[in-house]
Amino acid sequence: MSVENSVSFLAIDLGASSGRAMLGTISNDKLELKEIRRFPNPIMEVNDRLYWDLFYLYNQIIVALQEVKSHSLNITSIGIDTWGVDFVCFGKDGEPLRMPYSYRDPRTFGAPDRFFTKIPKEELYKKTGIQIMNFNSLFQLDTLLRDNSSIYPVIDKVLFMPDALSYLLTGKMVTEYTIASTSQMINPHSNKFDISLLEAIQLSGDHFAPIVFAGHKIGNISSSVQHLTGLQDLSVIAVAGHDTASAVLATPAEDKNFAYLSSGTWSLMGIESDRPVINDETFALNFTNEGGADGSTRLLKNICGMWLIEQCKKEWENKQPVSYQEIVTAAEQSVPFRCFINPDSPCFAAPGSMITAIQAYCKETAQYIPQTMGEIARCIYESLAFRYRQVLANLQQLAEFPIHTLHIIGGGAQNKLLNTFTADAIGKPVQAGPSEATAIGNILLQGKAAGIVDSKEEMRQIVRNSINIETFNPENTAQWNNHYSDYLAVYREI
Repeated sequence: MSVENSVSFLAIDLGASSGRAMLGTISNDKLELKEIRRFPNPIMEVNDRLYWDLFYLYNQIIVALQEVKSHSLNITSIGIDTWGVDFVCFGKDGEPLRMPYSYRDPRTFGAPDRFFTKIPKEELYKKTGIQIMNFNSLFQLDTLLRDNSSIYPVIDKVLFMPDALSYLLTGKMVTEYTIASTSQMINPHSNKFDISLLEAIQLSGDHFAPIVFAGHKIGNISSSVQHLTGLQDLSVIAVAGHDTASAVLATPAEDKNFAYLSSGTWSLMGIESDRPVINDETFALNFTNEGGADGSTRLLKNICGMWLIEQCKKEWENKQPVSYQEIVTAAEQSVPFRCFINPDSPCFAAPGSMITAIQAYCKETAQYIPQTMGEIARCIYESLAFRYRQVLANLQQLAEFPIHTLHIIGGGAQNKLLNTFTADAIGKPVQAGPSEATAIGNILLQGKAAGIVDSKEEMRQIVRNSINIETFNPENTAQWNNHYSDYLAVYREI
């Protein structure tokens, strides 16, 4: 469906470290993006607990809408996507009961094993097909119950982060499917909450708003938001609320023979499947089955990503300012293949010092201990590339088709050094871009809701028409093959 007249939408894309408001305009089978504003999304530490500031995020959206008004931009709708699993609890009066915990809060360490006393691990996986991770919504809620949280008995509704923010804009509550699918409470075959899991945490289906699917119109902005922004008749669309689901939709693939790597604070590597893949092998490999924006299943693995670099950067900046490009350059100039880490080791989840944690890991595994910024960054980048190789090999075992290409999307697509390392490590071409895949997917789903975009194939053609895709072909695979066994020798199962 060709769109000759320009139609514009606003994407609110909230990551676990920053957020942005992006104006997307679709015209002549192309999409043009413009950044309206960008802002940090800091985790708040209060009395040894880690929280997100819900009202701060809401206010950032309001400010973005005020800027839309002040610049006389004509937008059709707004859509919100965020990271997965986290949620807000609301009381019967429709007010939030407290600020939402961050998934990085240490209170859920050990939570899965505690829950398995109610429902065994394998049974839980077969019900949901979701990777066992301590911060999954199910385990967060069970921890609130076990800790006798004062709010638990008075919870009326649990809304995941994008749904909670959409509610603050519209006054209407929904549960968008892709974000709910990260919770480990959804049956991927029925697309509904599993009642036995809810009963295990003393909740019911009534504690959640009705499930809707990507492209659903939630409603218009409330009179309060109209007053604050000067905008009227603006629709709020339930896009793929999980940022990875939005990003995968914007993968510029031409066929199905690909894997994707959504690269940001987290690296999420997976394939698209027509159905959930839940069996003994996926259970053993701890792969996850999450909802796709088009009704498909995203069979994927969560891998720790740029979090490692982000946390090290904060420490290096205690001495002097440093840019990400300076970190990459320092890594490029450092000696290769001296030491490796398992990026997904629990010791890197929320350490007091990431640099110290990396050095301790190398010491405990009898490796060279990196000292300089370049050595530490090189250790991280090489370890990530080898971890990608590991996970991609597992994906190929599970896929019903040959994987020819790895598409890297998201902010990490701009890291040419890591893209080069990854191509060499996996021995396959890497196609990088778009870096703003999440916002693009968000915009395209709003376009679908507006009736100007049809299928996933059409959406991906628009992406290919609109961006430059950089290809990284493997050139030093033999050298990387020689050191893969060194990585495996110090990789510790978690």
